[in-house]
Amino acid sequence: MSQKTKSSGAGRKKIKWSKYLPAYLMLVPGVVYMIINNYIPLYGITIAFRKLDFKKGILNSPFCGLENFKFLFASGNMGPILRNTILYNLAFIVLGVVVPVTVAILFNEIRSAGAKKFYQTSVFLPHLMSMVIVSSLVFNFLSGDSGFLNKSIIEPLTGHTIAFYQEKKWWPFILTFVYLWKGMGFSLVLYLSSLLSISNDYYEAATIDGASKLQQIRYITLPLLKPTMIMMVLMGISKIFNSDFGLFYQVPRNSGAIYSVTQTLDTYVYNALMNQNNIMMSSAASVFQSVVGLVLVVSSNLLIKKISPEDAII
Repeated sequence: MSQKTKSSGAGRKKIKWSKYLPAYLMLVPGVVYMIINNYIPLYGITIAFRKLDFKKGILNSPFCGLENFKFLFASGNMGPILRNTILYNLAFIVLGVVVPVTVAILFNEIRSAGAKKFYQTSVFLPHLMSMVIVSSLVFNFLSGDSGFLNKSIIEPLTGHTIAFYQEKKWWPFILTFVYLWKGMGFSLVLYLSSLLSISNDYYEAATIDGASKLQQIRYITLPLLKPTMIMMVLMGISKIFNSDFGLFYQVPRNSGAIYSVTQTLDTYVYNALMNQNNIMMSSAASVFQSVVGLVLVVSSNLLIKKISPEDAII
């Protein structure tokens, strides 16, 4: 009897394995890519704590402790650079939730299926564009010699042009606008998918009770979107010391005249690496960004867990 039970159990296991084998095989390329791209390079973290000697290799180079981090922060430019990195990311976190949620709610009110697909495609298209293309589009709008804004609007109305790539006051608004325009599509898809999962029964009951459209949004839509919004905020907080390199390097075209408002930690490290060939400082900056991002996202999640435990990630 026990032998029959064992054989039947083995048979069930074999059938289960064969049933899920195709799914496991589909996971193999992704797992291999993750190991090669994410885990094998982790040993390179040690570069941040070593005085790299290419002849000796990474693991045999002498250990120097936190000297590379001291060199990173020894520059007098680090204060404005960290200020730019943090303030831009804070603006991106706030506007990156408010604007897509607003647009998603408006999109959800469109009844024509054809119009909804057209608008969704139009908003999502910039997300698929390379930052090189976006940089060219921005330059075609802002160029002082042939830009659309200068030649078609500003010069005919005022008689002069604006040197956007020389005047720093415009760039906080330009970079924020470009970020929202390009990243809107991805966030919109997430929020729209969350909106579609909300049952119409809630809205029908609210309508029967006499709730207006704004009241339905306030008491039904926004509370049910809260988990998605919290997830997006936490993702933004984890990258608060990182910046979109393409946005801050390619869109302003690395113009030195506007460094004070466009240079972030990533672009500073890149410029220093290209000019000084200091791989150790670059590695130290990456480790600093990762550690601070981990601390911030864990702290934020713990805070959310105390305030609203059901909305915390873990």
